[in-house]
Amino acid sequence: MLRNGKMQLGISSYTFTWAIGVPGHPPERPLTAIGLLERAAELGVSLVQVADNLPLEQASAAEVAAFQKRAAELQLTLELGTRGIDLDHLKNYLTFAQRLEAKLLRVVVDTASHHPDVDAVVNNLSRLAPNLEKARINLAIENHDRFSTHALVEIMERIHSPVVGICLDTVNSFGALEGPEVVLERLGPWVINLHLKDFVIFRASHLMGFTLEGRPAGEGQLDIPHVLAKLSTLGRRPNAILELWTPPAENLAATIAKEAEWAARSLAYLRQLIPSETAS
Repeated sequence: MLRNGKMQLGISSYTFTWAIGVPGHPPERPLTAIGLLERAAELGVSLVQVADNLPLEQASAAEVAAFQKRAAELQLTLELGTRGIDLDHLKNYLTFAQRLEAKLLRVVVDTASHHPDVDAVVNNLSRLAPNLEKARINLAIENHDRFSTHALVEIMERIHSPVVGICLDTVNSFGALEGPEVVLERLGPWVINLHLKDFVIFRASHLMGFTLEGRPAGEGQLDIPHVLAKLSTLGRRPNAILELWTPPAENLAATIAKEAEWAARSLAYLRQLIPSETAS
């Protein structure tokens, strides 16, 4: 069931992180889940990944129904994202994914209060795998910054399930002292979802240290054509989700406007590499 077909280009709730709301920086009118769908249609993409910074499971039944109705009207494909590997939480989220007809669930292992070890991850996700297979939904573990690629490979090998793979983020693993080339080489065979996030690394003004900062896709140091080509040689054609680490501007309104501009510029570039059907 792992995706090896046509790659689809999409956006995420982490494409518009500032517009949705960064802790301590609440927008006057936060971007809603339905608003995110409208952004996708305006930008001409037909895939939306709604992640943990816009938790749909906390919405009312009426709000979820309205969201699902609008997604169908716009002919959008949905993916979901959550945090934490508590088995009951994941079973509930799997039910929620089925309701929304989402075929992929992206999981960040850690929550603010729970940082499980490799054994716990393997145990819980192995127990969940039969439920995933029955629902025909894939689960993608994101390479967040705590686990090394060696640990993630161990998790993949021990779970050994056709419906559990990797969500490869092109920047996160710098937190584990691993760059995109290492991440791609080691995790590539298990990739079923791709978070394209461009970046630059530059020396601090005082020369003592470096800063890693986001950039629009195609305008940073990430070799996106190489990432796509490498995955293709491995038989991997995952859906590609644009994410942005937009550095703040002079005020929140300007930051939100900058984020929207970066999204449009990024998709214009990525569309040259990943042809996508325009949402209607």
